[in-house]
Amino acid sequence: MELLTKFPVMERSALAELRKGIDFAFRDFSRAYGDAIEAFFDPLLFFLVRLEKLLIGAPWPITIAVICGLAWLGSRNWKLVVGAAVSFFLIGYFGMWKDCMATVAIITVCVIICMSVGIPVGVLMARSERVEKIVLPILDMMQTIPSFVYLIPILMLMGIGKVPGLIAICIYAVPPIIRLTNLGIREVDKETIEASEAFGATRIQKLKSVQIPLALPTIFAGVNQTIMMALAMVVIASMIGVKGLGVPILRAVMNQYLALGLFNGLAIVALAIIFDRVAQQYGQRMQKHRGLKK
Repeated sequence: MELLTKFPVMERSALAELRKGIDFAFRDFSRAYGDAIEAFFDPLLFFLVRLEKLLIGAPWPITIAVICGLAWLGSRNWKLVVGAAVSFFLIGYFGMWKDCMATVAIITVCVIICMSVGIPVGVLMARSERVEKIVLPILDMMQTIPSFVYLIPILMLMGIGKVPGLIAICIYAVPPIIRLTNLGIREVDKETIEASEAFGATRIQKLKSVQIPLALPTIFAGVNQTIMMALAMVVIASMIGVKGLGVPILRAVMNQYLALGLFNGLAIVALAIIFDRVAQQYGQRMQKHRGLKK
């Protein structure tokens, strides 16, 4: 009866040895390959630092004008452009300009990386059932494991700094764009694909001219989700050396500064809304331009 009432548990000494073995093995791995991994990401660090210095060092009217210009090119919506200009002016007026520009830099780099990795992986998943079966459990793990857990191996490998924070943000933010790229391509009407095949389209031509254009709304929904998740990760990434709006929020939480946390939190919300609306409307414009929207 004791077997039914008392759950069998590994002995503490054996469990401690198992944990110690895992820790020592990963530490040995980080000592052996940590420098090589850091060297691999040096170009990424160089680009991130240069972009951050450019955004912070440039005259603020020029920076706001460039941001508004990009917002106009993406959305063709003057209301959104005015909202972006007012938002960035207020962010600077309340003393959050440098932190905001640091956040814009790391989010920009993160989104570029996530799109560069996520869209090709999503395409491969849509074209191969085997790849999908392999990748889906990995995405499930990436989305469900607590973010603090995967910070541990990143810190052990690379220490505290911008690149470890960027990697952590990318791990957290890339699953939506992979999933929605896969979904968007799989949802393309089979009759449309068959019609392209009847006209002699190759697999690359079908993908480039039919599947991806028709999947654009879903893909850009994935981009939107990636942006939102990246911004949500900013505060946690600030714990491992990422500068930006997350640093004062972390300080506000530790010292119970309501106003400091509220102002910087609203700045992150403003960035999220601007990035989201521009990406969303750009996707709609591309779809309409290709004559795919009814």
